[in-house]
Amino acid sequence: MARSDRVNRVMRFPGGRSALIVVGAGVLAVVPTMIVLGGKPARMAAVVAPAAVGSDRNDPEVDFLRKTRVALATPAAMPTAPALTPAEARPTVKPSVAPPAAPAVPSFSHVFVIVMENHEYGSIIGSAAAPYINGLASTYSLATNYYGASHPSLPNYLALTAGSTFGIASDCTSCYVGATNIADQVEASGRSWKAYMEDLPSPCFMGASTGNYAMKHNPFMYYNDIRNNAARCAAHVLPFNQFWGDMSSGQVPNLTWITPNMCNDMHDCPVSTGDGWLRNVVPTITASAAFRNGGVLFITWDEGSSSAGCCGDSWGGRVATLVISPRVISGFRSSVAENHYSLLRTIEDGFHLAHLGAAGWSSSTPLREYFR
Repeated sequence: MARSDRVNRVMRFPGGRSALIVVGAGVLAVVPTMIVLGGKPARMAAVVAPAAVGSDRNDPEVDFLRKTRVALATPAAMPTAPALTPAEARPTVKPSVAPPAAPAVPSFSHVFVIVMENHEYGSIIGSAAAPYINGLASTYSLATNYYGASHPSLPNYLALTAGSTFGIASDCTSCYVGATNIADQVEASGRSWKAYMEDLPSPCFMGASTGNYAMKHNPFMYYNDIRNNAARCAAHVLPFNQFWGDMSSGQVPNLTWITPNMCNDMHDCPVSTGDGWLRNVVPTITASAAFRNGGVLFITWDEGSSSAGCCGDSWGGRVATLVISPRVISGFRSSVAENHYSLLRTIEDGFHLAHLGAAGWSSSTPLREYFR
């Protein structure tokens, strides 16, 4: 018998009609549930219809309807998404990366300082009159954003050696200072120091000038604890001729300060004169064991011709400063704002000394980026 005929026959029985009503209700209950959930429906229990009347209980047509409504009330199995792994379930978070720590100034065995005179950066770097200096800048490292502390000359020499200009704004020759300086620090640490002054007529010469020597370029004669101690002064503030003998004998002080005369430092003579002087002097330093084994040479200019400045309290003009050492990055040029206080701080850091005056200011950045 066809299925539609069987259903029509059953509809004549009251029990059959009841069963169909229940089945319809079951279907209507399932459909909205699936629509609302929009996904995998909760597993539903089979809808159980009321039992048919006794006369229909064993009727095959009623049995067929009973099976049909149970099938309709049971939802079809829905496809399930694959379970996420623990790694997929967690959001991806990129690990934070701490910025690299700034390099420290390395320890120095020996420090050499040569101070030239009165030229802005642009009159030295790139100048055809200074081929040797520019060759050093290419071989070693160069500060391109470095500034003198003040004007005129003397305050810059005091800044380089004691971290302050002490309010001095001239090249006075009787304005002595009772202050701790880099020479005091070096001695107190058990190290040695000497200042070699070109054309100084005798050790610890007290005069303001003679020939091409000028006291204003010799800061050590302004410190009372040096100038007023004759033995100490005579042992440490020396004519430049002594430099050659000390280098030759290997008796190299831990801190070597060199001031050329007024011509060779470019103050009174052309840039080419100073460039030639450095060509004669620097190779003696760089060939020494003192330099090769943990040493460093700084060549700077006391002031420029402008009032350009940086770092809070420097307005002495933009000047070239060369950082020369076996440990510097070859050809490196730094754009970090630095000044004479920065150079003093670098020497102190390399010798593990405290900071004097403005060398301890946060704005006085040590020259540390040049070193590997």
